[in-house]
Amino acid sequence: MTWSEIAVLVIVIVAIGLTIAVTSARRLDRLHRKVVASRLALDSQLLRRAHATGELAASGLLDPVSSVLLADATASVIGVSGDGDHELITAMPDLSELVAAHRDAQKDGLPRLAVNQALSGSLGDGREARESGLTAVVDEVLGDKEESAALYLDEDGAALLGALSSAWYRVQLARRFHNESVLQAQRVRSNPLVRFFRLAGYAAMPTTVELDDGWPAGLRQVTSLSARPANSPSRSQQ
Repeated sequence: MTWSEIAVLVIVIVAIGLTIAVTSARRLDRLHRKVVASRLALDSQLLRRAHATGELAASGLLDPVSSVLLADATASVIGVSGDGDHELITAMPDLSELVAAHRDAQKDGLPRLAVNQALSGSLGDGREARESGLTAVVDEVLGDKEESAALYLDEDGAALLGALSSAWYRVQLARRFHNESVLQAQRVRSNPLVRFFRLAGYAAMPTTVELDDGWPAGLRQVTSLSARPANSPSRSQQ
């Protein structure tokens, strides 16, 4: 093999390697953005759930002890959210419209999420624990099916519980979609080529969100696509 043939072979190999690297980098970038977008969506749905539990706590339909427990758990969840819109837009300018939409959705006073948590894909141990705590409190408050059934007999109670059901199911869907996005990104980042060329740069490794979002036993299951399917398991069945 002549030197010219070797040079051509080397050029071809380098070109193929660069092509694969560029393709992998672009795919990884898309997956990172997908994780951020799904993280924003999950945060919105969790805040929507907290807003629904807060309205139920303030409705006067629950006994005083249950109202206080639910209000405290709701305030605890909302209190651990942060604000990092400017940093998120700076890091990923083409997500500015998504961040603005997320901001507009929280104009009722609910705080927005921290940018570092959005980029890593994680809620943080403290937030996950408090979200799980809210789930436990709701399950306790609505644990008596007879008392829950009585709430459904009240028009306002039925509306509040219906809103909570819808928000709860959306949280489950958003978390499932987010975790699937994270696992896709993790698989790509585990590729030896991606690791060798450090295509992920200094981006944090995305992590799944692990929290208890099991369905409360006393909350009715609905059949519309925008809420929880009737055949989905409740907490008591999980």
